[in-house]
Amino acid sequence: MSRAGQPAESSDLIDVDELIAAYYDRKPDAAVPAQRVAFGTSGHRGSSLSTSFNEDHILATTQAIVEYRAAQGITGPLFLGRDTHGLSLPAERTAIEVLVANGVDVRVDSRDAWVPTPALSHAILAYNHGRAEGDPGRADGIVVTPSHNPPRDGGFKYNPPHGGPADTDATGWIAERANALIEGGLADVKRVRHADIDADALGDYDFREGYVADLASIIDVEAIARAGVRIGADPLGGASVEYWALIGERYGLDLTVVNPEVDPTWKFMTLDWDEKIRMDPSSPSAMASLVSRRDEFDILTGNDADADRHGIVTPDAGLMNPNHFLAVAIDYLYRHREGWPADAAIGKTLVSSMIIDRVASSLGRTLVEVPVGFKWFVPGLIDGSVAFGGEESAGASFLRKNGTVWTTDKDGILLCLLAAEILAVTGKTPSQRYAELEAEYGSSAYQRVDAPASAEQKAALSKLSGDAVSASELAGDPVTAKLSHAPGNGAAIGGLKVQTEFAWFAARPSGTEDVYKLYAESLKGPEHLAEVQEQARAVVAAALGS
Repeated sequence: MSRAGQPAESSDLIDVDELIAAYYDRKPDAAVPAQRVAFGTSGHRGSSLSTSFNEDHILATTQAIVEYRAAQGITGPLFLGRDTHGLSLPAERTAIEVLVANGVDVRVDSRDAWVPTPALSHAILAYNHGRAEGDPGRADGIVVTPSHNPPRDGGFKYNPPHGGPADTDATGWIAERANALIEGGLADVKRVRHADIDADALGDYDFREGYVADLASIIDVEAIARAGVRIGADPLGGASVEYWALIGERYGLDLTVVNPEVDPTWKFMTLDWDEKIRMDPSSPSAMASLVSRRDEFDILTGNDADADRHGIVTPDAGLMNPNHFLAVAIDYLYRHREGWPADAAIGKTLVSSMIIDRVASSLGRTLVEVPVGFKWFVPGLIDGSVAFGGEESAGASFLRKNGTVWTTDKDGILLCLLAAEILAVTGKTPSQRYAELEAEYGSSAYQRVDAPASAEQKAALSKLSGDAVSASELAGDPVTAKLSHAPGNGAAIGGLKVQTEFAWFAARPSGTEDVYKLYAESLKGPEHLAEVQEQARAVVAAALGS
């Protein structure tokens, strides 16, 4: 019997001392692919226990970032923050050793506390406000986090001066240089021992105060307080824990931090779908303990370890599907933000729900559909041409009330507060509003599944064009598009999407496992979705010649 959704047991917990010892003791071999620095959509990730996230990786990657920012003419401060994973503090200290040795102006948290990803993005943008693009004095940043990944993992992400995730040109260069440094025995890495760093060698910044004090510019906190919305916020043991406490205090909200505990083993979590501990606020299994308290609050929220993802729980529906909440958020915001540009578009990834398409049409707004990865929303959020950017994996951000940029990275805290604002202003929970949207646009059945694929098949899938699909119908409906590039910006999607008026599927190779990800949605219900998935597998198999 599956233990998904059940409380973690002692046998599920990591040995933190072993994890940290392995960080320092194990040395990666750059000739082994799994031990090389590799940047995915959210930086380099791995575990010290599998020799994929160790001191040498961070020494080399930080030196590579120093050299990259020098090549780009970036001379401003570098904001540095970490989440609550066991490997994050050791990695942050390693990074500081390299940054200080290279003469970088490093700004760390003034309280020596955890820093959510959106707070780091906010800090970069706040510092760079008024500085022209290309100004060498602009700031950038590093956030040490593997996001929602299990406790054994570590992560290291670079955010350039635009405040969002670095693009593939930057991450490709950084990874290549880091691996070369490891192959060279780290001879070209500059470092000074952390114990020898003078206190005045580091600058500091109060990330929490800078972020929380600015929330009134983007969320109607007065409406939430006035309505007396009872909020239960669960940081899931992550970096947002002290932020939620201050938010409730600063704005007079009826807000309870339902679990203020921070523990690098995450012993208080319920197990995810695969019986692993994973801080995924969009997972019913990982959020089971929070869902069980749904009747105690008007709105319950969850965040992952770096608070770039959100989970919304309501008394009437339990945990909302991320797609459902994105649709409601978009519908609400574009009707209630009078200061937003009248022509500002709606941004979504191509594996997000068709309900969003219907909402965009009803609003008379342009829909910008991009590949998977929040980086694609950065330019539009900066210049205001896209007022909202969201991903099906429960990540989103949007503009301030006056139409200016807030963050260019995902902000889970923001989206949780928005759920409370929606209830306060409309008198309806987000799930009640979503039921109205489905009544108008159709009942969405959506699922993502993984299917086996060899390295050769994954490579072939990533290069497919629409011409590789001969089918003219999908589950009984005419095919209206066969896409290998996103319609919103023409960027390659690294896979294939086939759609009809009422359904679609998309297939993309995994970056870390020998599987491909199959996303599918139908507005005709679960049975039709099953037909779409069955045909999708056949289409992919035929295209791959298997």
